[in-house]
Amino acid sequence: MPKRVLILGSTGSIGEQALDVLARSRELRVVGLSAGTNWERLAAQATAAGVGFAALREPTAAARAQAELDSIRVLSGEQGVRELIAACEPDLVLNAIVGTAGLGPTIATLSAGIDLALANKESLVVGGDLVTILAEATGARILPVDSEHSALFQLLAGHEPGAVDKLVLTASGGPFRGRSDLSDVTPAEALAHPTWDMGGRITVDSATLMNKGLEVIEAHHLFGVPYSRIDVVVHPQSIVHALVELADGASLAHLGTPDMRVPISFALHHPRRVDVAAPVNLAEVGELNFEAPDFETFRCLGLAREAGATGGSAPCVLNAADEVAVEAFLGGRIPFTAIPVVIAEALGTIEPQPFAHFEEVYECDARARALAAELVERQRAAA
Repeated sequence: MPKRVLILGSTGSIGEQALDVLARSRELRVVGLSAGTNWERLAAQATAAGVGFAALREPTAAARAQAELDSIRVLSGEQGVRELIAACEPDLVLNAIVGTAGLGPTIATLSAGIDLALANKESLVVGGDLVTILAEATGARILPVDSEHSALFQLLAGHEPGAVDKLVLTASGGPFRGRSDLSDVTPAEALAHPTWDMGGRITVDSATLMNKGLEVIEAHHLFGVPYSRIDVVVHPQSIVHALVELADGASLAHLGTPDMRVPISFALHHPRRVDVAAPVNLAEVGELNFEAPDFETFRCLGLAREAGATGGSAPCVLNAADEVAVEAFLGGRIPFTAIPVVIAEALGTIEPQPFAHFEEVYECDARARALAAELVERQRAAA
Protein backbone atom coordinates (compact mmCIF):
# COMPACT_ATOMS: atom_id res chain seq x y z
CA MET A 1 0.00 0.00 0.00
CA PRO A 2 1.31 3.50 -0.82
CA LYS A 3 2.25 5.74 2.10
CA ARG A 4 -0.57 8.22 2.76
CA VAL A 5 0.77 11.78 2.84
CA LEU A 6 -0.99 14.97 3.97
CA ILE A 7 0.57 18.26 2.84
CA LEU A 8 -0.02 21.33 4.99
CA GLY A 9 0.91 24.56 3.22
CA SER A 10 0.54 23.04 -0.23
CA THR A 11 0.44 26.33 -2.17
CA GLY A 12 3.80 27.54 -0.87
CA SER A 13 7.23 26.81 -2.30
CA ILE A 14 7.81 23.62 -0.27
CA GLY A 15 4.26 22.41 -0.84
CA GLU A 16 4.47 22.86 -4.59
CA GLN A 17 7.77 21.01 -4.78
CA ALA A 18 6.41 18.24 -2.54
CA LEU A 19 3.51 17.74 -4.94
CA ASP A 20 6.02 17.44 -7.76
CA VAL A 21 7.84 14.72 -5.80
CA LEU A 22 4.58 12.93 -5.04
CA ALA A 23 3.46 13.03 -8.67
CA ARG A 24 6.60 11.08 -9.64
CA SER A 25 6.30 8.43 -6.91
CA ARG A 26 4.40 5.16 -6.90
CA GLU A 27 5.15 4.69 -3.21
CA LEU A 28 3.38 7.80 -1.99
CA ARG A 29 -0.22 8.97 -2.21
CA VAL A 30 -1.39 12.46 -1.31
CA VAL A 31 -4.62 12.25 0.70
CA GLY A 32 -5.17 15.87 1.74
CA LEU A 33 -4.01 19.45 1.25
CA SER A 34 -4.20 22.67 3.20
CA ALA A 35 -3.41 26.32 2.51
CA GLY A 36 -3.96 29.73 4.04
CA THR A 37 -5.95 31.89 1.64
CA ASN A 38 -5.04 30.84 -1.91
CA TRP A 39 -8.20 28.86 -2.60
CA GLU A 40 -7.89 28.93 -6.38
CA ARG A 41 -4.49 27.26 -6.38
CA LEU A 42 -5.59 24.81 -3.68
CA ALA A 43 -8.64 23.89 -5.73
CA ALA A 44 -6.46 23.17 -8.76
CA GLN A 45 -4.06 21.10 -6.68
CA ALA A 46 -6.84 19.12 -5.00
CA THR A 47 -8.48 18.35 -8.33
CA ALA A 48 -5.21 17.23 -9.92
CA ALA A 49 -4.24 15.07 -6.93
CA GLY A 50 -7.72 13.57 -6.51
CA VAL A 51 -7.85 14.10 -2.76
CA GLY A 52 -10.99 13.73 -0.69
CA PHE A 53 -10.23 16.44 1.88
CA ALA A 54 -8.76 19.93 1.91
CA ALA A 55 -8.63 22.88 4.30
CA LEU A 56 -8.11 26.63 4.16
CA ARG A 57 -7.27 28.68 7.23
CA GLU A 58 -9.34 31.66 6.02
CA PRO A 59 -13.09 30.82 6.21
CA THR A 60 -14.15 32.92 3.20
CA ALA A 61 -11.52 31.26 1.07
CA ALA A 62 -12.68 27.86 2.31
CA ALA A 63 -16.26 28.66 1.29
CA ARG A 64 -15.17 29.66 -2.20
CA ALA A 65 -13.10 26.49 -2.56
CA GLN A 66 -16.02 24.35 -1.38
CA ALA A 67 -18.26 25.92 -4.01
CA GLU A 68 -15.68 25.01 -6.62
CA LEU A 69 -15.00 21.49 -5.36
CA ASP A 70 -18.26 19.56 -5.19
CA SER A 71 -16.69 16.16 -4.53
CA ILE A 72 -14.09 17.32 -1.99
CA ARG A 73 -14.85 18.25 1.59
CA VAL A 74 -13.22 21.59 2.44
CA LEU A 75 -12.66 22.41 6.10
CA SER A 76 -11.98 25.92 7.37
CA GLY A 77 -10.09 27.78 10.06
CA GLU A 78 -7.29 26.63 12.30
CA GLN A 79 -9.59 24.00 13.77
CA GLY A 80 -10.32 22.82 10.23
CA VAL A 81 -6.63 22.14 9.63
CA ARG A 82 -6.54 20.02 12.79
CA GLU A 83 -9.72 18.20 11.72
CA LEU A 84 -8.08 17.57 8.34
CA ILE A 85 -5.32 15.57 10.03
CA ALA A 86 -7.88 13.28 11.66
CA ALA A 87 -10.07 13.00 8.56
CA CYS A 88 -7.28 12.01 6.16
CA GLU A 89 -5.77 9.31 8.41
CA PRO A 90 -2.28 9.96 7.01
CA ASP A 91 0.83 7.91 7.62
CA LEU A 92 2.92 11.06 7.32
CA VAL A 93 2.19 14.78 7.57
CA LEU A 94 4.38 17.30 5.76
CA ASN A 95 4.10 20.58 7.64
CA ALA A 96 5.18 23.27 5.17
CA ILE A 97 3.17 26.09 6.76
CA VAL A 98 5.20 29.28 7.17
CA GLY A 99 5.55 30.92 10.57
CA THR A 100 4.06 30.29 14.00
CA ALA A 101 0.79 29.21 12.37
CA GLY A 102 2.49 25.86 11.81
CA LEU A 103 2.83 25.10 15.53
CA GLY A 104 -0.79 23.98 16.04
CA PRO A 105 -0.68 21.41 13.22
CA THR A 106 2.64 20.14 14.54
CA ILE A 107 1.07 19.61 17.97
CA ALA A 108 -1.98 17.89 16.44
CA THR A 109 0.16 15.59 14.28
CA LEU A 110 2.51 14.51 17.04
CA SER A 111 -0.34 14.17 19.56
CA ALA A 112 -1.93 11.63 17.21
CA GLY A 113 1.33 9.70 17.02
CA ILE A 114 1.73 10.47 13.30
CA ASP A 115 5.19 10.90 11.79
CA LEU A 116 5.97 14.50 10.88
CA ALA A 117 8.06 15.73 7.96
CA LEU A 118 8.88 19.16 9.33
CA ALA A 119 9.56 22.13 7.07
CA ASN A 120 8.05 24.58 9.58
CA LYS A 121 11.12 25.47 11.63
CA GLU A 122 9.06 27.78 13.86
CA SER A 123 7.48 24.72 15.51
CA LEU A 124 10.82 23.92 17.11
CA VAL A 125 12.03 27.49 17.49
CA VAL A 126 8.88 28.55 19.34
CA GLY A 127 7.76 25.23 20.85
CA GLY A 128 11.24 24.03 21.71
CA ASP A 129 11.44 21.24 24.25
CA LEU A 130 7.66 20.90 24.47
CA VAL A 131 7.52 19.68 20.86
CA THR A 132 10.33 17.16 21.23
CA ILE A 133 8.90 15.88 24.52
CA LEU A 134 5.52 15.40 22.82
CA ALA A 135 7.14 13.40 20.00
CA GLU A 136 8.97 11.19 22.48
CA ALA A 137 5.78 10.60 24.45
CA THR A 138 3.75 9.47 21.43
CA GLY A 139 6.53 7.74 19.51
CA ALA A 140 6.05 9.92 16.43
CA ARG A 141 9.17 10.69 14.42
CA ILE A 142 10.23 14.18 13.35
CA LEU A 143 11.89 14.01 9.93
CA PRO A 144 13.61 17.32 9.05
CA VAL A 145 12.93 18.84 5.64
CA ASP A 146 15.21 21.88 5.76
CA SER A 147 18.17 21.06 3.54
CA GLU A 148 20.71 21.65 6.31
CA HIS A 149 18.90 19.58 8.91
CA SER A 150 18.14 16.82 6.46
CA ALA A 151 21.87 16.73 5.72
CA LEU A 152 22.75 16.56 9.42
CA PHE A 153 20.13 13.86 9.98
CA GLN A 154 21.83 11.75 7.32
CA LEU A 155 25.40 12.53 8.45
CA LEU A 156 24.67 11.63 12.07
CA ALA A 157 23.16 8.23 11.24
CA GLY A 158 25.18 5.45 12.83
CA HIS A 159 27.33 7.71 14.99
CA GLU A 160 27.16 7.58 18.78
CA PRO A 161 26.70 10.99 20.43
CA GLY A 162 30.20 10.89 21.91
CA ALA A 163 31.72 10.56 18.44
CA VAL A 164 30.40 13.97 17.33
CA ASP A 165 32.21 17.16 18.27
CA LYS A 166 30.33 19.78 16.26
CA LEU A 167 27.50 20.35 13.85
CA VAL A 168 28.20 22.91 11.12
CA LEU A 169 25.35 24.58 9.22
CA THR A 170 26.17 26.29 5.96
CA ALA A 171 24.65 29.59 4.84
CA SER A 172 24.68 31.02 1.33
CA GLY A 173 25.23 34.48 2.77
CA GLY A 174 22.17 35.78 0.93
CA PRO A 175 22.14 38.60 -1.63
CA PHE A 176 24.18 40.99 0.56
CA ARG A 177 27.18 38.83 1.39
CA GLY A 178 30.28 41.01 1.57
CA ARG A 179 28.36 44.25 2.05
CA SER A 180 28.77 46.31 5.21
CA ASP A 181 26.24 49.08 4.47
CA LEU A 182 22.65 47.81 4.21
CA SER A 183 20.88 51.11 4.89
CA ASP A 184 19.45 51.47 1.38
CA VAL A 185 18.31 47.86 0.81
CA THR A 186 14.93 47.57 -0.92
CA PRO A 187 12.41 44.72 -0.54
CA ALA A 188 13.02 43.70 -4.16
CA GLU A 189 16.76 43.38 -3.50
CA ALA A 190 16.18 41.39 -0.30
CA LEU A 191 13.88 38.99 -2.14
CA ALA A 192 16.48 38.27 -4.84
CA HIS A 193 18.14 35.22 -3.28
CA PRO A 194 21.18 34.03 -5.27
CA THR A 195 20.63 30.27 -5.03
CA TRP A 196 17.30 29.24 -3.44
CA ASP A 197 13.69 29.80 -4.53
CA MET A 198 11.71 30.41 -1.34
CA GLY A 199 8.78 32.37 0.07
CA GLY A 200 8.88 36.01 1.12
CA ARG A 201 9.56 35.83 4.83
CA ILE A 202 12.13 33.03 4.53
CA THR A 203 13.95 34.87 1.73
CA VAL A 204 14.20 38.09 3.77
CA ASP A 205 15.31 36.03 6.78
CA SER A 206 18.05 34.58 4.59
CA ALA A 207 19.11 38.11 3.63
CA THR A 208 19.43 39.09 7.31
CA LEU A 209 20.88 35.65 8.26
CA MET A 210 18.01 35.30 10.74
CA ASN A 211 17.01 32.13 8.89
CA LYS A 212 20.35 30.57 9.76
CA GLY A 213 19.94 31.65 13.37
CA LEU A 214 16.55 29.97 13.52
CA GLU A 215 18.12 26.86 12.01
CA VAL A 216 20.72 26.82 14.80
CA ILE A 217 17.88 26.72 17.34
CA GLU A 218 16.11 24.05 15.30
CA ALA A 219 19.28 21.91 15.15
CA HIS A 220 19.68 22.18 18.91
CA HIS A 221 16.24 20.70 19.48
CA LEU A 222 16.36 18.12 16.68
CA PHE A 223 19.70 16.63 17.61
CA GLY A 224 20.11 17.48 21.31
CA VAL A 225 23.43 19.27 20.75
CA PRO A 226 24.38 22.29 22.91
CA TYR A 227 24.71 25.66 21.18
CA SER A 228 28.44 25.76 21.90
CA ARG A 229 28.82 22.82 19.52
CA ILE A 230 26.77 24.24 16.62
CA ASP A 231 28.61 26.48 14.16
CA VAL A 232 27.64 28.43 11.05
CA VAL A 233 29.87 28.93 8.01
CA VAL A 234 29.05 30.96 4.90
CA HIS A 235 29.23 28.90 1.71
CA PRO A 236 27.93 30.89 -1.29
CA GLN A 237 27.67 27.96 -3.72
CA SER A 238 25.14 26.14 -1.49
CA ILE A 239 26.58 22.77 -2.54
CA VAL A 240 27.70 21.64 0.92
CA HIS A 241 24.53 21.66 3.03
CA ALA A 242 26.06 20.71 6.40
CA LEU A 243 29.12 19.18 8.00
CA VAL A 244 29.72 17.06 11.07
CA GLU A 245 33.05 17.30 12.89
CA LEU A 246 33.96 14.02 14.61
CA ALA A 247 36.03 13.36 17.71
CA ASP A 248 38.92 11.83 15.75
CA GLY A 249 39.46 14.99 13.72
CA ALA A 250 37.57 13.85 10.63
CA SER A 251 34.74 15.88 9.11
CA LEU A 252 31.85 14.51 7.06
CA ALA A 253 30.03 16.71 4.54
CA HIS A 254 26.74 16.36 2.71
CA LEU A 255 26.87 17.70 -0.87
CA GLY A 256 24.15 18.16 -3.44
CA THR A 257 22.59 20.59 -5.87
CA PRO A 258 20.49 23.36 -4.26
CA ASP A 259 17.19 21.63 -5.02
CA MET A 260 14.66 21.40 -2.20
CA ARG A 261 13.01 18.39 -3.82
CA VAL A 262 15.95 16.29 -2.59
CA PRO A 263 15.41 16.78 1.17
CA ILE A 264 11.63 16.75 0.66
CA SER A 265 11.86 13.39 -1.11
CA PHE A 266 14.19 12.00 1.54
CA ALA A 267 11.73 12.87 4.31
CA LEU A 268 8.70 11.55 2.41
CA HIS A 269 10.31 8.28 1.28
CA HIS A 270 12.43 7.66 4.38
CA PRO A 271 14.21 5.32 4.87
CA ARG A 272 14.35 4.74 1.10
CA ARG A 273 15.97 6.96 -1.51
CA VAL A 274 14.55 7.55 -4.98
CA ASP A 275 15.75 9.34 -8.10
CA VAL A 276 14.89 13.03 -7.75
CA ALA A 277 17.70 15.21 -9.12
CA ALA A 278 21.01 14.87 -10.92
CA PRO A 279 24.06 14.60 -8.65
CA VAL A 280 26.30 17.64 -8.32
CA ASN A 281 29.15 17.83 -10.83
CA LEU A 282 32.08 19.20 -8.85
CA ALA A 283 34.17 19.70 -11.98
CA GLU A 284 31.51 22.08 -13.28
CA VAL A 285 31.16 23.83 -9.93
CA GLY A 286 34.88 24.48 -9.93
CA GLU A 287 35.28 26.08 -6.50
CA LEU A 288 33.75 25.64 -3.08
CA ASN A 289 34.33 28.68 -0.86
CA PHE A 290 33.79 29.06 2.88
CA GLU A 291 34.04 32.07 5.16
CA ALA A 292 33.04 33.17 8.65
CA PRO A 293 29.71 35.03 8.95
CA ASP A 294 29.77 38.79 9.54
CA PHE A 295 28.01 39.08 12.91
CA GLU A 296 28.41 42.86 13.00
CA THR A 297 26.60 43.58 9.74
CA PHE A 298 24.11 40.72 10.06
CA ARG A 299 23.05 41.16 13.69
CA CYS A 300 20.11 38.79 13.46
CA LEU A 301 22.35 35.73 13.48
CA GLY A 302 23.88 36.71 16.81
CA LEU A 303 20.49 37.67 18.26
CA ALA A 304 19.14 34.23 17.37
CA ARG A 305 22.09 32.41 18.91
CA GLU A 306 21.75 34.46 22.10
CA ALA A 307 18.00 33.83 22.31
CA GLY A 308 18.53 30.10 21.80
CA ALA A 309 21.18 29.95 24.51
CA THR A 310 18.90 31.93 26.87
CA GLY A 311 16.09 29.46 26.19
CA GLY A 312 12.60 29.53 27.63
CA SER A 313 10.45 32.16 25.97
CA ALA A 314 13.35 34.06 24.35
CA PRO A 315 13.24 32.20 20.99
CA CYS A 316 9.47 32.72 20.86
CA VAL A 317 9.94 36.49 21.32
CA LEU A 318 12.71 36.46 18.72
CA ASN A 319 10.56 34.72 16.12
CA ALA A 320 7.45 36.82 16.74
CA ALA A 321 9.35 40.09 16.56
CA ASP A 322 11.10 38.95 13.40
CA GLU A 323 7.82 38.06 11.67
CA VAL A 324 6.36 41.47 12.51
CA ALA A 325 9.52 43.36 11.52
CA VAL A 326 9.94 41.51 8.22
CA GLU A 327 6.31 42.16 7.31
CA ALA A 328 6.81 45.85 8.11
CA PHE A 329 9.94 45.96 5.93
CA LEU A 330 8.22 44.27 3.00
CA GLY A 331 5.36 46.76 3.40
CA GLY A 332 7.77 49.68 3.19
CA ARG A 333 7.14 50.81 6.76
CA ILE A 334 10.65 50.33 8.16
CA PRO A 335 14.11 50.08 6.57
CA PHE A 336 16.01 46.80 6.32
CA THR A 337 18.40 47.84 9.09
CA ALA A 338 15.50 48.35 11.52
CA ILE A 339 14.65 44.61 11.53
CA PRO A 340 17.35 43.66 14.07
CA VAL A 341 16.63 46.80 16.08
CA VAL A 342 13.00 45.79 16.60
CA ILE A 343 14.02 42.23 17.50
CA ALA A 344 16.72 43.32 19.95
CA GLU A 345 14.37 45.74 21.73
CA ALA A 346 11.67 43.08 22.02
CA LEU A 347 14.15 40.61 23.50
CA GLY A 348 15.38 43.25 25.92
CA THR A 349 11.87 44.18 27.03
CA ILE A 350 10.22 40.80 27.62
CA GLU A 351 11.91 38.87 30.38
CA PRO A 352 12.52 35.22 29.41
CA GLN A 353 10.44 32.66 31.24
CA PRO A 354 10.29 28.84 30.98
CA PHE A 355 7.32 27.27 29.19
CA ALA A 356 5.31 24.56 30.94
CA HIS A 357 2.38 24.34 28.49
CA PHE A 358 1.72 25.21 24.86
CA GLU A 359 -0.86 27.79 25.99
CA GLU A 360 2.01 29.82 27.45
CA VAL A 361 3.76 29.71 24.08
CA TYR A 362 0.75 31.25 22.34
CA GLU A 363 0.38 33.88 25.06
CA CYS A 364 4.04 34.85 24.72
CA ASP A 365 3.77 34.97 20.93
CA ALA A 366 0.78 37.33 21.09
CA ARG A 367 2.49 39.59 23.63
CA ALA A 368 5.70 39.73 21.59
CA ARG A 369 3.81 40.54 18.39
CA ALA A 370 1.95 43.40 20.06
CA LEU A 371 5.20 44.80 21.44
CA ALA A 372 6.96 44.42 18.08
CA ALA A 373 4.13 46.29 16.36
CA GLU A 374 4.62 49.17 18.81
CA LEU A 375 8.37 49.12 18.18
CA VAL A 376 7.77 49.24 14.43
CA GLU A 377 5.66 52.37 14.86
CA ARG A 378 8.41 53.94 16.94
CA GLN A 379 10.90 53.22 14.17
CA ARG A 380 8.53 54.82 11.63
CA ALA A 381 8.11 57.88 13.81
CA ALA A 382 11.85 58.20 14.33
CA ALA A 383 12.47 57.98 10.59
